[in-house]
Amino acid sequence: MASLDKTVWSAPRLLVALLLGVLRVNGLEVSTGKVSTVEAMNGSTVLILCTYNSCIGIRDLFFTWHFNGTVKLCEGRIPKEGVEPKVKVEHKRVEFVGSTKSKNISILLWNITFDDDGEYTCFAKNPKEKGRNHSAIFTLKVVNEMQEVDNTLTTIIVSVLGGVIGLAIIAMVIKALVVHFLLKGDEKNKECLVNASGNDNTENGLTGAKADNKGTPKA
Repeated sequence: MASLDKTVWSAPRLLVALLLGVLRVNGLEVSTGKVSTVEAMNGSTVLILCTYNSCIGIRDLFFTWHFNGTVKLCEGRIPKEGVEPKVKVEHKRVEFVGSTKSKNISILLWNITFDDDGEYTCFAKNPKEKGRNHSAIFTLKVVNEMQEVDNTLTTIIVSVLGGVIGLAIIAMVIKALVVHFLLKGDEKNKECLVNASGNDNTENGLTGAKADNKGTPKA
């Protein structure tokens, strides 16, 4: 009896666990893209990317941007899918450039300085998920000048591959020419053999059969 009661009570718990699992899989996700660390020159303007996605939809999606975890840059709220967000910007060099059409809540940071070097946290909360929070971090490194990428190894590899391909093409052309001349030489040899055979037959009287068939002269 105790075992049966345990089974009866465990079924609802299992159902709740499954539903929570579905919500976690299909719930809200925020991302700062595949490249979440970017170097930018002092004085330039940088796009700080953040996108969101939710398979269960959104309602009153709340989002914020913070610098180094403490300085609030902006905050906004998206009432529902397809409706542009209401945004409050709290930094004079920050511009909100996101749109619900592309599920984008990105910002632009104008005229960056070395003080802007650090982490930018994109935070979002979807009430449909009953209080779950989501965040992603974008790291900005401000530099005096962009570092040049050393392409020496790449250049060597490309040069070697180009040389190998070039040699292969030359070898194929030479092979084709050799085969062509060999075939042409074989044709000439065959013609010579045919002509030689015809001459031999003529000398042996095979082609002068009429002279052999003449009758005996009349007396």
